Amino acid sequence: MAPPPAPYSIIVCARNEQYNLEKNIPHLLQQQYTNEYEVLVVNDNSEDNTKHVMQWLSRNYSRLRVINLERQHKESVGKKYPLSIGIREARNEHLLLTDADCVPASPLWAAHMQSAYYKSEIEIVLGYGAYEKHPGLLNKIIRWETFHSALQYLSYALAGVPYMGVGRNLSYKKTLFNKHKGFASINYIPGGDDDLFISKAATRRNTAIMIEPQAHTISVPKKKWKEWRHQKTRHYSTSKYYKFKHKLLLGLYSLSHFLFYPLLIATALLYNWQVALGILIVKSAVQYFIFSKAMKKLNEIDLQGWILLMDVWMFFYYLFFAPTLWKKEKKTW
Repeated sequence: MAPPPAPYSIIVCARNEQYNLEKNIPHLLQQQYTNEYEVLVVNDNSEDNTKHVMQWLSRNYSRLRVINLERQHKESVGKKYPLSIGIREARNEHLLLTDADCVPASPLWAAHMQSAYYKSEIEIVLGYGAYEKHPGLLNKIIRWETFHSALQYLSYALAGVPYMGVGRNLSYKKTLFNKHKGFASINYIPGGDDDLFISKAATRRNTAIMIEPQAHTISVPKKKWKEWRHQKTRHYSTSKYYKFKHKLLLGLYSLSHFLFYPLLIATALLYNWQVALGILIVKSAVQYFIFSKAMKKLNEIDLQGWILLMDVWMFFYYLFFAPTLWKKEKKTW
């Protein structure tokens, strides 16, 4: 029997996000949750009107708390310091993290995420952070990459090898954060507040997933290729700090994915094209079956017709982003 819902602290860290906060924070404050919860916004040195917007919202919502950080010298880089402050000031044991540009898919987001704590040993819940659906190829690529990444980290978690989560939709316990001394071991890395911390703290027994469509969060995708490339470069720059086991498993998967089509073409040209075609048909059929089921669960079924094309695209994706693994991270959000 599942335990009753525990009080929640929803934490959002923001810098220069006045418009997103004004639009999205009310959705966080209107969750249909049967226990107490608070929304804690950490305003990290914003230079826009974030402070005034939050003051205005605070007058209408008693659950909303705001921490305004004004610091000249940063103890750490990126988002980890303001998030650490938010976690320290949170009143509740159960934490639910999201970003300023994210909106819950439903008023039951918090309730569904909390329901994943069905055992006392669960300390981490990994959610799905989707992107809005818009016309255009870039939107399809962004959502495909997001789906493909989620398929890996959610599947690995189910298999007992959790290695990351996404800060757009992530929950864990405050005592777990304190037990691992927060981000102390990764403070010198700009990113990693979600994936590297989960890689360090998650185990087979303490991690659960929640993929109900009502438990998703939805973000605004990048509109320009350059902006998306910068975002992905920043995200992938932290992957070299993963545990060796995780890097090995992910590396073997990516390598096999990258080599499949070149080897398929070589087989067709140098050996037998019927054999190559047969391999492609079998592989595509199995992949289509598995991916379609996952897309239905993650509410990305409109990508079903793009499976083969996007699978080919992944060859160029790996080719393009592989060099980011050796790039030095920029000290920014």
